[in-house]
Amino acid sequence: MHPNEQLIQRFYEAFARRDAEAMAACYHRDVEFSDPVFPDLRGDEARDMWRMLAGRAADLEVRFEVRGADDRKGAAHWDADYTFSKTGRKVNNRIDAEFEFEDGLIRRHTDHFDLWRWSRMALGTPGLVLGWSPVIGNAVRKEAAKGLAAFRRKAGRA
Repeated sequence: MHPNEQLIQRFYEAFARRDAEAMAACYHRDVEFSDPVFPDLRGDEARDMWRMLAGRAADLEVRFEVRGADDRKGAAHWDADYTFSKTGRKVNNRIDAEFEFEDGLIRRHTDHFDLWRWSRMALGTPGLVLGWSPVIGNAVRKEAAKGLAAFRRKAGRA
C-alpha cells in the first residue's frame, strides 16, 4: 500500500474513533479543506472543525474506503451516520474525498456530497422543500461557521 494510502487510512480510522488529534496530525500545517458546508478552511480552522465535529458526535459511525493514492493525489469514499444535533434527525451522509499531499501529509482535502440530500435528512421538510436552493445552503454554511467560531473562541484559538 502506498504511504499516502496509509495516511488516508489513518485519517479515517482516527475519525471512526473520534480521535481528532490523530486526524489533525495527518494534516500539513498549511492544509486547505473544503466541503459544501465549510467551503474554505485553512490550517488550524480545518483541524478545529474536526475537533468540533468529533467532540460532539455522540452516535457517529464512519465507514470508509480508500480508493487509491500516489505521491501527489488520493481519493476515498466515506459514509457518516449520525444524529443531527439541531433537529434530532438521523443522517447518512455519503462523501467522496479528494486529497493532495505535501511533505508526507494531507495538504488539500476536498469533500463532495449532495447538500440537498443531506438537508432533507437533517432538516426534514424545510430541507426537502428548499434544500436545493442557495437559501438553505447559505443558512447551513452561516450556522456552521458560527458554530466553528464559537468552538475556536472557547478553545482559545480564535
